[in-house]
Amino acid sequence: MGSWLDDPDVAHIEKSKLDFLQMLVFESNGLSKEQMLPFLMAVAKRGKDKNISFTEEEMNTIIQTLRKYASPEEIDKMNKMTAIFHNRKK
Repeated sequence: MGSWLDDPDVAHIEKSKLDFLQMLVFESNGLSKEQMLPFLMAVAKRGKDKNISFTEEEMNTIIQTLRKYASPEEIDKMNKMTAIFHNRKK
């Protein structure tokens, strides 16, 4: 199976945004639940500093695409990360 970055569902999203996300995936490997929130806060700041932002539609497309390529453990990690973001929005 190919990379999620090559999936046609994400072809309309700017390559710089996808590259930013790929970098974050590598950096987040091995982080504990306690380390995840500070990491996500730093990521948000880094994205803002680089003028990288995602629409809700882009994020939903990316998450759905990632799920197609992810292991059960990675899907669980994605669920936890999205829950943190949704809880912060409230």
